[in-house]
Amino acid sequence: MLSRKNKLLVLKFFSLFSVVRGYNILVIALAQYLASIYILAPKLPVRQIVFDVNLFIIVLVSGMVIASGYIINNFYDSEKDLINKPNKSMLDRWVSQRTKLTTYFVLNFFAVFLASYVSFKAVLFFSSYIFGIWYYSHRLKKILFVGNFVSATLAITPFFVVFVYYRNFETVIFVHAIFLFLLILVREMIKDLENIAGDLAQNYKTIPVIYGAKLSKIVITILVLLSLMPSLMLIYNFNVGQMHFYFKIAVFLLVIFLFLLWKAKTKKQYNTLHNILKLIIIIGVFSILLIDIDLVLNRIL
Repeated sequence: MLSRKNKLLVLKFFSLFSVVRGYNILVIALAQYLASIYILAPKLPVRQIVFDVNLFIIVLVSGMVIASGYIINNFYDSEKDLINKPNKSMLDRWVSQRTKLTTYFVLNFFAVFLASYVSFKAVLFFSSYIFGIWYYSHRLKKILFVGNFVSATLAITPFFVVFVYYRNFETVIFVHAIFLFLLILVREMIKDLENIAGDLAQNYKTIPVIYGAKLSKIVITILVLLSLMPSLMLIYNFNVGQMHFYFKIAVFLLVIFLFLLWKAKTKKQYNTLHNILKLIIIIGVFSILLIDIDLVLNRIL
């Protein structure tokens, strides 16, 4: 049996893990490596990519900056989360605001320090990324649509840094990026519908708050239809191996998503829509393996 002190430490650990959304960071790190192997540097030996120290540091620093971003976002949204996410908010409060801020500064300091091993450009890039996340949390997120757009941009930045590292400028990569960006932007818009109660209470300027749910649904529908364009291009115009099955499934799920969107009225229904988008994104990460299934089989066998 754990002592009371040890139980408290375990609770604080899970609280901090919840704040930094460790599960998201692990998925992003995996996605960065899979994208590097199968999309950004497909001609390089897998061993060379996996054991590339610079890439490891880039992925590690990305994770540290993302974790610090979740912390500062949690700090600014603490009152809103009490309304929108009461259960998660209660877990998050096992760690004091002071501890969260201390962790935020420590993570950012070591992130910039480690980035200096890669290059001075990496230091500038991650320093700008840190500032961008803070400025978004502090000011931009309350601005109509700007908050959604900036949030989606910050979300794909970890993939952009790997893209820059390998200097691969093929069109197919941009099409992948546009598809992912639009999905994330739609997810941000759905979160506004899901969290309208807290946004109203904290005076956030979102489309549902200012113009109502109907206009928000129209904008989301347009974004989903736009996302179908790159997905269809990846199915029919580019060689993505067996990953074309994923994009066909994604198109099918997005059509269902639109049908459910126009029937949705409650927080629970919007949460279901949010989970559909998360499912599409997470399946997409693992589906990268399908680009070169022979490579996967060779590594297993």
